[in-house]
Amino acid sequence: MPQSDELIAPGEVWLVGAGPGDPDLLTRKAEKLIRAADIVFYDALVGPGVLDLVPDQAERVGVGKRSGRHSKDQQTIDQMLVAASLAGKRVVRLKGGDPAMFARATEEMTALRKIGARVRICPGITAASAVAASAGLSLSLRGIARRVQFVTAHSRNGQALDLDWLALADPACTLAVYMGREAAPELSAALIAAGLPGSTPALVACDASLPQEQQLRTRLDLLPLVAQAFAADRPTLILIGQAVAQADGVVPVDLAQMADRAVGA
Repeated sequence: MPQSDELIAPGEVWLVGAGPGDPDLLTRKAEKLIRAADIVFYDALVGPGVLDLVPDQAERVGVGKRSGRHSKDQQTIDQMLVAASLAGKRVVRLKGGDPAMFARATEEMTALRKIGARVRICPGITAASAVAASAGLSLSLRGIARRVQFVTAHSRNGQALDLDWLALADPACTLAVYMGREAAPELSAALIAAGLPGSTPALVACDASLPQEQQLRTRLDLLPLVAQAFAADRPTLILIGQAVAQADGVVPVDLAQMADRAVGA
């Protein structure tokens, strides 16, 4: 481990979670790593407040990928990271949210390890956690939502989503769908066909944690309409499940019955 005055060694690469956008949600370590970098590669979803922390003397390289607007393909990004490491630079690769969550971290780590580079991860807050915090709800809920499932609705070249719909339609689960706006019609239809009631609570959130964040509560059968009309072309996350009813200040009936039994005991 580099000494405290050299948090990043020359040639070392850190995949750093930039969180959902609000710089105040960065970890203390993430901020230290950003300030110690010689070069910072950053995604399109990294908030401007986070980029403001990059030192003036450090090189900034945008490698953002957004649906339908890829500025760099993954192989090119891998090669750029490798070149920076071989040049002996202290490298930070800023990724929106958490590097281990739908962030193509494995490809980049594999390319770097092939040349013997040291690559490490600094975790960040993922968008689902930020949305839940803003909505004032818990993703899990005893007796109601015993599991939380994270999926990405991004598909290759417009192909149908290859997902286990029966597993995702578990009524005792909260489903967090990343990049779900375009796939909202397929999500709704497939989950209902797999047995999840159309009345299941859902929440659509855009620009999580940022000043312009917006959230709208709906239900599964109305999700396509809401996502298309509300989310526009903004970073969108969708939560689906009974735990989402907390956002309405409504306690799910099963939990209410549990509370009544506890009082009467």
